[in-house]
Amino acid sequence: MNNTDIFKNILLPRLRERDPRIQVILGPRQVGKTTAIKAVLAQQHDPYHYASADDLLIPAVPWLREQWQKAVQLCRVAPEKKAILVVDEVQKILEWSEVLKALWDGKTDSGLRVVLLGSSSLRLQTGLSESLAGRFEVIRAYHWGLAESHETFGFSLDDYLTFGGYPGASEYRHDFARWYQYVKESIVDAVLMKDILGLRSVTKPALFRQCFQIACAYPAQEVSYTKLLGQLQDRGNTDLVKHYLELFEGAYLIKSLMKYSPKPVIKKSSSPKILPLCPALVTVALGSQLTQVPEMRGRLFELAVGADLCRLPGDLFYWRERGMEVDYVYAFAGEVFAIEVKSGRQKSAAGLAEFCRRFKKAKPVLIAESSYEAFAQNPLGFLSRS
Repeated sequence: MNNTDIFKNILLPRLRERDPRIQVILGPRQVGKTTAIKAVLAQQHDPYHYASADDLLIPAVPWLREQWQKAVQLCRVAPEKKAILVVDEVQKILEWSEVLKALWDGKTDSGLRVVLLGSSSLRLQTGLSESLAGRFEVIRAYHWGLAESHETFGFSLDDYLTFGGYPGASEYRHDFARWYQYVKESIVDAVLMKDILGLRSVTKPALFRQCFQIACAYPAQEVSYTKLLGQLQDRGNTDLVKHYLELFEGAYLIKSLMKYSPKPVIKKSSSPKILPLCPALVTVALGSQLTQVPEMRGRLFELAVGADLCRLPGDLFYWRERGMEVDYVYAFAGEVFAIEVKSGRQKSAAGLAEFCRRFKKAKPVLIAESSYEAFAQNPLGFLSRS
């Protein structure tokens, strides 16, 4: 399901409810959130007012109040309809959450619906948790998958495993230097510098940027914090590396999976399995030639499967013990799925059987390139049928 479908199937029904909460759309930079929300709103019949704080030289509180009043006026002009206020890049306004809390709590017109978007998830999440608790629901947008990349740009699986994730860069894939420059400067550097370093106090920014590049060089691999630390060209400690990885995850760049275990202490103390959340991030870190090496291509296919699994409700882990491994362990609603990705990478097949022997509830699932399309179209359905 692409982002337009997500908004159409989830956002619009919520906005039609009698008294919906504030709808907050969170997701990575440059995946088409704004384009998708405009397309969805244009397909419905209620009036809406769209405003973006990204267009302001000095985003300020009075501007936000002005946009609220414009949406309220739509309610008065057409009281039989449900007016919608959409504020994009709302996190750029200082004290935005406190102002919205006051406006929301004081509104007298139940016909006003509010949608917030922002590329800086860290600041958005802070404002939501501190001021708007209980007043909002989250809808998540994602990097582009193979299906929508194929439909829109004609991507093959190999194209996707090299360039996939960011639609704006896809048209440049035949000019690698231009593609690389666009993704690195317009997306990766923007997230690192503006969305993270611009909002959080980060010790040793140069080390932080280097840690990101090193982490992206280990797609779908278990890597100890000590090993990551050992490759940094400066002093640091494992707690610092853990903190960096948490910031990358909050900005929708990297997901760190913990080892599956019924004992919480083992989960917390395990080495993370690194999942850059789209293949393009790995290509920027390693270059297109390295990503086409068979071993790395296998890792990238495992990464693509893992990124799809990260979209699902529930929890995602990996498992490894005494040389045996299971690529992914997905737990949701009392069910446990042990997932083996047939990527062509050399590895033992004993891990899946051993895991299912130890954890009787686990259901074994195999995902190969031949079945990947069916899996990606409906991951939960695919797991249930396996």
